[in-house]
Amino acid sequence: MSALYAARNLARRYGERVALRLLEFTVARGEAVAVTGANGAGKSTLLRLLAFLDEPDEGAIVFYGDPGLEKRRQATLLLQEPYLFKRTVFENVVFGLRARGQTRDLAAKAAGALAVVGLDYAAFAKREWFELSGGEIKRVALAARLVLDPLALLLDEPTANLDAPSAEAVRRAVQVAKDRGAAVIAASHDRDWLGGLFDREIALG
Repeated sequence: MSALYAARNLARRYGERVALRLLEFTVARGEAVAVTGANGAGKSTLLRLLAFLDEPDEGAIVFYGDPGLEKRRQATLLLQEPYLFKRTVFENVVFGLRARGQTRDLAAKAAGALAVVGLDYAAFAKREWFELSGGEIKRVALAARLVLDPLALLLDEPTANLDAPSAEAVRRAVQVAKDRGAAVIAASHDRDWLGGLFDREIALG
């Protein structure tokens, strides 16, 4: 497997506080990596760096060996408490596609992404954001990321506040993303959920 991420001597600070210090970090395409550690160890900070939402104060991240690649289109982060637009499920799922100028076969693509997270298109496509449970919100937000076919899928506490069926649906979706060749990097305290799905673990702190 070819390297997707390669980084050395990463550091991220918030004021005087060092939120993350990581000497070396590599992830291959198609690899699933669990990031573990106590609260405050820098798990969420690392994910934000890998999603190119923040810049490191020290070090650099090489993504897919191509400094010219439009990285923020190739890596996507699912937050612990994801946000949905005040729109229907369908419009939330296809928002990123529309933003990229893709307008063909949106219904089919949305249906496929929703199926991956265990939601039926006919039952959910026209639902408004306020008609969803917490678990359904997280699964719709995940579908909105999967539909983009990212090279890297980043998950921050993906099973937090989920019931068992929703957690299992997210687990199946992660396996699908991995099978499609995406690198999956998840920060989680849920070792039972991580077990058997992830190739290796990086412990912070």
